[in-house]
Amino acid sequence: MSSIKKEQRQVLNKPTLEYGSGFPTLLRKEIKRFYKVAFQTIAAPVLTAILYLMIFGHVLDGKEVYGRLSYTAFLIPGLVMMSVLQNAFANTSSSLIQSKITGNLVFVLLAPLSHLEFFAAYILAAVFRGIVVGLGVFLITISVFLLIDLGVFNRKPKPITTSAALYQSIFWVSVSLVFGFLILIFLEDGATADRKS
Repeated sequence: MSSIKKEQRQVLNKPTLEYGSGFPTLLRKEIKRFYKVAFQTIAAPVLTAILYLMIFGHVLDGKEVYGRLSYTAFLIPGLVMMSVLQNAFANTSSSLIQSKITGNLVFVLLAPLSHLEFFAAYILAAVFRGIVVGLGVFLITISVFLLIDLGVFNRKPKPITTSAALYQSIFWVSVSLVFGFLILIFLEDGATADRKS
């Protein structure tokens, strides 16, 4: 009898991840939840930050912060941190609210998870999403500004001919049309999938 109690005490004294825990499963579920709709949870915030940077960078072009730093260079770290914080908060709050609305929060709460495992899984998934979005914003802004700096600012000015302007106009209009058709195709596929279910 005492040997059984000793074994039970030894099992209970082990760290929870050694004898099985719901923590890795809940963490994986939360990461897969936002990864499944990555266009909404990762690409959209990155695009929003890039548009924000392009608009305010253009409007406030030539302004300096602290007398020596361009406004765009000042804005990029703030946008990265804003994206990290907003998406980390949005991940946790939307996950808990969606779980409550759909009624599956009860199943998470009934699982043998400690409050620390529950808390850590949600927080780590939120941190992961925030870092992914922040890295996306940082890498895209740096690469775009390197391309602009190398391609636009270090180029020698030359007059634009009418044919060059026409070719550029045709190119950009066709790019926008292709983008519009791709959105139409994706939306139509999603609408037919919703109708079938």
